[in-house]
Amino acid sequence: MTIEFDDNGKFFTNIISKNPIPVMIQTVTHRIHGNIHIRQDQRLKDELDLLEKFIAITDAVIYSPDGQVLYQANFLAVQSNEIIWVLSDSEIVEPPKENAK
Repeated sequence: MTIEFDDNGKFFTNIISKNPIPVMIQTVTHRIHGNIHIRQDQRLKDELDLLEKFIAITDAVIYSPDGQVLYQANFLAVQSNEIIWVLSDSEIVEPPKENAK
């Protein structure tokens, strides 16, 4: 790792700091739960909009269409053009309960 300082005391490094965001990802064939890592001061959408062929997922759990766990992995690379939707865990809202009659 290299650290450089400018004349104002600001430092620069070749390490990019990222924050893990827990997400649910729907691909063409599977659902994946894990973490997408985004750069500080960016949104999840900004990371998804990058022109990268693959999205890195950590702590991945891959589910079959019927909800059964198929695989677990510390790291998974998902081809970007296979992703249908991405839902941040922080955005999940429980569905309203139906009124019992």
